[in-house]
Amino acid sequence: MDEQKAQEILDQLAAKQLPEYTVAKEDFEVFRNVLVRRPDFKHFRGVAKRGGNVLYRYLDEPRS
Repeated sequence: MDEQKAQEILDQLAAKQLPEYTVAKEDFEVFRNVLVRRPDFKHFRGVAKRGGNVLYRYLDEPRS
């Protein structure tokens, strides 16, 4: 995954076009680097899954 693809996925999550997205272990670092630069960073919740994958969802309320 490259940064452009990560940005597209995050935009789709924020626009509710995708309800959730699973990031593979090998793509996590690139994905997270794009995510933490977003102004709506706190609206995303990542849940670690077995094997190193992370499931992301967009929240209406920012997490604390």
